[in-house]
Amino acid sequence: MARGHKDKIAVITGAAAGIGQAFAKRLAQDGCHIIAADISDASETGKLVTAEGRKFLASNCDVSSQDSVQKLAEDVEHTFGRCDILVNNAGIYPRREFLDMSFEDWRKVMSINLDGPFHCCKAIAPVMIAQNYGRIVNIASVAGKEGNPNAPAYSASKAGVISLTKSLAKETANKDISVNCITPAAARTAIFDQMTQTHID
Repeated sequence: MARGHKDKIAVITGAAAGIGQAFAKRLAQDGCHIIAADISDASETGKLVTAEGRKFLASNCDVSSQDSVQKLAEDVEHTFGRCDILVNNAGIYPRREFLDMSFEDWRKVMSINLDGPFHCCKAIAPVMIAQNYGRIVNIASVAGKEGNPNAPAYSASKAGVISLTKSLAKETANKDISVNCITPAAARTAIFDQMTQTHID
């Protein structure tokens, strides 16, 4: 993120820990006020944000639920009156071989990793369109480009995020709204706790 975000309002999903928390800290350092949307306790993230002198709001949000995300958008509008930045970061990484994966396992991953960004963009993009400004960053993965072994649902969900990003970016480019995605490789976060060292390597 570039400098120059003073007093902008940033919503970050999955901001209680890991990459989402790092986004919150960095954007706070850059001058943003932060809304942490997470099903987990985001109080530690709140301490990092307020230590930078920025406003912080924790929203208990399940990104797989359209109703929960709509409430998030309403809370943001009510509290701040706008939303300038959306970081779709929430995600899960269950390790399953394809033949061992049930449809329920598949749907759970899709509901969070792919439906989640859809719900968030659907709820918050209209706010950005109305103010004629917005920045959306979707966190995908190199797995979405290459396909990770023992992670078929995760890989497919992240490929979907990449395509969603490209499509939405083309629809909003004339409204001063940019939509980009980041495709990181392995990052040592809590997701590593679900993997063997062999899989990480």
